[in-house]
Amino acid sequence: MVRPVAGFDRLGDENAFAVLARATELAAQGRDVINLGIGQPDFRTPEHIVEAAIKALRDGKHGYTEATGIAPLREAVAAHVATRTGVTIPADRVMIVPGGKVTMFAAIMMFGEPGAEILYPDPGFPIYRSMIEFTGARAVPVPIREENDFAFSADEVLSLITPDTRLVILNSPANPTAGVAPKSEINRLVAGLLDHPSVAVLSDEIYDRMVYDDAEHISLLSYPEIRNRLILLNGWSKTYAMTGWRLGWSIWPTTLTERFRKFAVNGWSCVNAPAQYAGIAALEGPQTAVDDMVAAFDKRRKVTVAALNKLPGVSCVTPKGAFYTFPNITETGWGAKALASSLLERAGVALIGGPDFGELGEGYLRVSYANSEENIAAALDRVGEFLTEHRAAAR
Repeated sequence: MVRPVAGFDRLGDENAFAVLARATELAAQGRDVINLGIGQPDFRTPEHIVEAAIKALRDGKHGYTEATGIAPLREAVAAHVATRTGVTIPADRVMIVPGGKVTMFAAIMMFGEPGAEILYPDPGFPIYRSMIEFTGARAVPVPIREENDFAFSADEVLSLITPDTRLVILNSPANPTAGVAPKSEINRLVAGLLDHPSVAVLSDEIYDRMVYDDAEHISLLSYPEIRNRLILLNGWSKTYAMTGWRLGWSIWPTTLTERFRKFAVNGWSCVNAPAQYAGIAALEGPQTAVDDMVAAFDKRRKVTVAALNKLPGVSCVTPKGAFYTFPNITETGWGAKALASSLLERAGVALIGGPDFGELGEGYLRVSYANSEENIAAALDRVGEFLTEHRAAAR
């Protein structure tokens, strides 16, 4: 019998894709399914971006590129970062990658090994924990609490650092909770990290353009005192509705860029060439489509929160970022995964159970409002009808 190494048995999963597959299967059977589960904008990629990729293909730009990305794209990212944050970063510290997960994978592989500890948010993006455990490192959850508006507590993060801590993973705006860390908390965390100079930081800022009300996205790149150990994750997927293009970017400390280049050469050779030209068009072209998309998400956010708070046994704080809500369903009497499964199979509404994002996700559902207002309203009407009929069912 063929037996892979034990590390592969430690790999976790991202259940949002399993839910998407099941929802697609049910729809193929003729069932009416509304998907509020997948974290994917329902907008088209702006046309000028699509045309840039088509032009690149017609111009013959479909061969191998540099492993870390074509120079014009890396320069475009550096210019974009300077405009957004006021921080000037040399283009040779920018790495172009086939999607945001690759940056997580590379960073965790660089710092994870048996005996090491890596801190990650819980509830948080499930691949953090999966990859940490794959390396043999100890995954240390940082509680993300509703009473803190789902932002991390700097004191709590710092209290979990030990001599074995190699990496701290942060995510703001966050998936699945949509929490946004306030500047005061980030200031406190960075000040505390000065006492731990050997701890690296991975800051996942993929939702940086999606903040609402009085919330402000503060990039950790703005703090020069930790810049020499900061890995910044970002990309095009969410901001420009380019999930399927598999195009991301990251910024690495100078001491790690050559290691990352070798990792890229070994792992994927280079990123899809025409997609890279599309990335330039996205960053350098008009941003009206991004602004319109975020404005639409803001409207949907308000509709979603209002509808959720009318459901029996459900309460929902108003999210400040991304395109998710994370309603509390403890008063319904249902366990989160059981409720999510039943809603899909019996009510035709795809949602994600909170435990798919960590143990502290129990009692919550992730609801994506990356869907039309009409579909959101119809889906949550179905949820209300289901809960009214099946209140306090067995967990």
